[in-house]
Amino acid sequence: MSDTTDRTTRGPDEGPGEQLSEEERRTRRWERRRSAARGARRVLARSGLQSTLRGRLALLEAAGEVYDLDEPVDVYGNGVVEALEEKVAGLLGMEAAAFFPTGTMAQQVALRCWAGRTGDPAVALHAMAHPEVHERDALSQVSGLRPVLLTGEPRQPTAREVRDCAEPFGTLMLELPLRDAGYLLPSWQELTELVEAARERDAVVHFDGARLWESTVHFGRPLDEIAGLADSVYVSFYKSLDGFGGAALAGPAALVGEAKTWRHRYGGQVFQQFPTVLSALLGLERELPRLPEYVRHARVVAAALGEALAEAGLPWSRVHPEVPHTNEFQVWLPYDADVVAEAAIRTAEETGTLLFGRAWDAPVPGLARTEVDVRADGLGWSADDVRAAVADFAVRLREEAGRAHG
Repeated sequence: MSDTTDRTTRGPDEGPGEQLSEEERRTRRWERRRSAARGARRVLARSGLQSTLRGRLALLEAAGEVYDLDEPVDVYGNGVVEALEEKVAGLLGMEAAAFFPTGTMAQQVALRCWAGRTGDPAVALHAMAHPEVHERDALSQVSGLRPVLLTGEPRQPTAREVRDCAEPFGTLMLELPLRDAGYLLPSWQELTELVEAARERDAVVHFDGARLWESTVHFGRPLDEIAGLADSVYVSFYKSLDGFGGAALAGPAALVGEAKTWRHRYGGQVFQQFPTVLSALLGLERELPRLPEYVRHARVVAAALGEALAEAGLPWSRVHPEVPHTNEFQVWLPYDADVVAEAAIRTAEETGTLLFGRAWDAPVPGLARTEVDVRADGLGWSADDVRAAVADFAVRLREEAGRAHG
């Protein structure tokens, strides 16, 4: 999500006499938000994106806890890279896994390999899925695949939509959770029915599981049982696990072997990747066991946010979903996104408490939306802490709204 603006007058990030482009205004706001996050005494969720190079490199000081640092460095995917691949395959209950520098590459390769096996380049997916929204049509432009959209509704697709799809497809891709719809997951029954519906059409099933790590509380199942419903799964190492980057594709050994060939062809056979891989191993060691705790506390935070926004006397607002499916969820407010973004940053600058650390965007004019995630720092926030932070934010939101309409 990114900050947006519809103002024609000078915005809060512009100095006297300045007229900034939209990109320049977003850059300045990002810099202010990052500075506010670094200076705040209390932050609901600290992101590696807001850290310094020194801060991120400090993560590797503990790398010796997860891998023998006297081993040779990796060269084109051996050594520590293979150790990570083996660990991920075990966690997901799959025969094998392949490390990729990006999730976009991992997922394209997976879907391309399945198209070759099924003889069908059509991929059924949600209109809000990552490949459709965030990858510049890479499936069709780079891999020659053809997306078939099951629904555009802000929810998971249904088994009936899979069964009744008017077009044939070789692969069903499910994004778990569906990030742009509010980190939504189906119920376990709905998920099994979706998979069964695909099987009835002789299609394979691939999970876009960038954040699958977070899904165990909602499903009430271990990772390997969840992943075991699919023929292949992609997972990310930085979205939930705070790694430097990277992804993995897990599935049958034959598929993963072919995927490694395509990884090379796509330019993903990187000479050395040990810093990113070590950070991923650390994330699996440190963050993965804590994710269920983050999810449970996100529900406490979300409930307190909803109550506090109502108590603050703000007009219509929404926490979505009301009971989060993961440790991440959305907050919607009926204000211009610029106004809300400025109020959120000012609150952190003036009180030392950062409640909303991510950008605000405008799905439609006059409506602002952001994402909230709960991680280690958030565990120290009680419901009363959330209410107090909302009260401070509400004061500044009214002030900013008054200026915008003054």
